[in-house]
Amino acid sequence: MNTYKNDRHQAGMFFFAKDLPNICSLTGLLCALLGVYYAILQNFQASVIGMIWAVLFDWADGIIARNMKGRTDKQKEFGGQLDSLIDIISFGVCPAIFLLSYADFSPWFLPGAFVIVGVAAIRLSYFNVFGLIDGSTYRGLALDNNVIVFAFVFLFEGLLDPGIFSGVIYALFLVMAAFNLAPIRTPKLAGKWFYILMAYTIGLTFVYGGIIWSRP
Repeated sequence: MNTYKNDRHQAGMFFFAKDLPNICSLTGLLCALLGVYYAILQNFQASVIGMIWAVLFDWADGIIARNMKGRTDKQKEFGGQLDSLIDIISFGVCPAIFLLSYADFSPWFLPGAFVIVGVAAIRLSYFNVFGLIDGSTYRGLALDNNVIVFAFVFLFEGLLDPGIFSGVIYALFLVMAAFNLAPIRTPKLAGKWFYILMAYTIGLTFVYGGIIWSRP
């Protein structure tokens, strides 16, 4: 008997939320929320730290889910939906708010912010319907790669006037948005790439943390 067929025997929402991969996903959501919070406060280095940790937890939840035994089909389905909804916040809303805040909420940057969120919504909807091209290939650039690239580029923020650099990151996000929707094949990074991402995340955390610590 399928215990999920009727409301009387249907598991509650907390049953799914406490699933370990979903706890990992929610931790990533917390990191993204911190990214939004610090972007609004214009503590941009702290915001980038939150964003890159959101990527790490996004990768980790999939690894945990694939290696856990005994998860039901409904748990897997719920986890996929939760992950997708969190992704639009982590890789759509958070970068859009970052861009707006860095430009002092200039209305000229609203189109770029809309493109970031709109592309994230389109890409995630497409992925939810069609999935991977094969077991290890995406169509278009995955959204989490945008943050990985951006977190590196932002290291050079101090080399340019903020007005100029805001234009640089505006252009960068637009270019990455085009690649997100482009009909190109990109590899799904897994295996040893997770450990590379972990080292990258920890390294950037120390670098950006040092910048924050050195402020007068």
